[in-house]
Amino acid sequence: MTFKTSKQRSRERVVQALYQYLVSGGEILQIEQQFLNQKQGKISKAFFSNLFINILKNKSLLDEIIAPTINRETEQLGAVEHAILYLGAFELKFSPGVPYKIVINESLELAKLYGAEGAHKLINVSLDKLAQTLQPRIDE
Repeated sequence: MTFKTSKQRSRERVVQALYQYLVSGGEILQIEQQFLNQKQGKISKAFFSNLFINILKNKSLLDEIIAPTINRETEQLGAVEHAILYLGAFELKFSPGVPYKIVINESLELAKLYGAEGAHKLINVSLDKLAQTLQPRIDE
C-alpha cells in the first residue's frame, strides 16, 4: 500500500462525499459530518470541509466550466467521474497555489481507484483543457 498524505486522503474523502451527495442527495452538513467522523486515515479536516462545502456551493459554475471540455452533457457523467471533475475543476479555478500537474495527477489517481474503466482518460482530457485556461503555464 502506498503512503498518502492527509491532503490526498482528504481529496479521496471529498470525492466519496460528493459521490454520496450526487447519488442520494441528502443534507450537505450531515454528509460532511459523516465523512469528518470516519476514523480510517488521518485527513486535514479544514481542507476537506473547505473543498466539500465550496464545491457544492459552486456546482453550477463548475458544471459550466466542465461542459465545454467533455463530449457529453454533464448530467450524463457517472457520479464518480462527476465528483472527480468537480474536485479537479474547483482546485484549478479556486486554488491557484496548487500546481495544475498535482491537481490532474491526484484526479487521475482517484479516477483509477474509483472510476469506471477508462474514466481516467475523460478526466485527463477535461482537466488538461481546464488547466490551459484556468492556470496559464508560465513554466513551459
